[in-house]
Amino acid sequence: MTDTAEQGEERTARERSGERRAAAQRGARRVLSRAGWRGTIRERLALLQEAAPEVYDLDEPADVYGNRIVAALEERVAALLGTEAAVFFPTGTMAQQVALRCWAARTGNPAVALHALAHPEVHERHALSQVSGLRPVRVTDEPRLPTADEIRDFPEHFGALMLELPLRDAGFVLPTWEELTEVVEAARERDAVVHFDGARLWECTVHFERPLDEIAGLADSVYVSFYKSLDGFGGAVLAGPRTLAEEARTWRHRYGGMVFQQFPTVLSALVGLERELPRLPDYVRHARVVAAALREGFAEAGLPWARVHPGVPHTQEFQVWLPYEPEVLAEAAVRQAEETSVMLFANGWYGAAPGLAYTEVTVRSAGLEWTAADVRAAVREFVSRLPGKA
Repeated sequence: MTDTAEQGEERTARERSGERRAAAQRGARRVLSRAGWRGTIRERLALLQEAAPEVYDLDEPADVYGNRIVAALEERVAALLGTEAAVFFPTGTMAQQVALRCWAARTGNPAVALHALAHPEVHERHALSQVSGLRPVRVTDEPRLPTADEIRDFPEHFGALMLELPLRDAGFVLPTWEELTEVVEAARERDAVVHFDGARLWECTVHFERPLDEIAGLADSVYVSFYKSLDGFGGAVLAGPRTLAEEARTWRHRYGGMVFQQFPTVLSALVGLERELPRLPDYVRHARVVAAALREGFAEAGLPWARVHPGVPHTQEFQVWLPYEPEVLAEAAVRQAEETSVMLFANGWYGAAPGLAYTEVTVRSAGLEWTAADVRAAVREFVSRLPGKA
């Protein structure tokens, strides 16, 4: 069998596994997170129809090329983040490329300092360099945000420092407030601008014990997403100085981001700001209850090794690591949902080393119903489906 055929079969197997997992989650009576994007088109449209009148006058004319309701969303986000202006983009990938290329033009330096696990490095197919002519330079690959000393001592000159808050691929981790302010100061000492990749910035207020505008105020520009935390259909906003916003609008057009009408996506974003944003602190606090109960449950189940990372989650999302192959853990998770209608681990499992895998856990409104005892009971059911634990 050729490599191409083998890769095709592996891809087909992964797709079947993903479809089975999605079906199991839809049919489960209890889950920790029931993300809206997993719903049917009918369910998504019904929610929008029900909630949209709460957030915008539906008798107003629809948007055309970024005006009206789009402008209203931009004003709302700028006020929340305490910035002079904000610009709506169809994707975060586009928003951040535009922000960083605008800063590069102003600083005269195309080098962007970032973490090796930052989203553009891991998930965007090298878009910063291949599309925007920027030069990413990796400050560190440690599973944490860069330190102030690493920024001060970094041997290359860079025009912008990009910080992902939280750093998803390291376990949704955040620095302390003091560490973050020191890192920003270190970048400024080097005459660099600071840009926050804040796709999940909405979730950070509990950890930092600061409001959104104070967090965003540390940076020269901030990107936020509407679908990751707020359950929107998609879309993103770049927020910062008015002069940056004006330049960003020009580049948005050049990148193909001037979509004719975007009111369904923008309405969903406004609904998310109205309904989900106020709930996020509760999700974060309950994620800590869930994480503690998971640790206790694994210990009670007698697993030789298990880790919840971070031990106390920084946001509503965190990682669980177990000493099994990912396929084994994925099968146990799906079987638990199919056989008990309770799904403890709804996301995929990823191999980190031979015999070691991790998954991401998210707590949303559905998870608030779970007590610590519920979590421990679900852990017992899950572990009983692992090899040698029946």
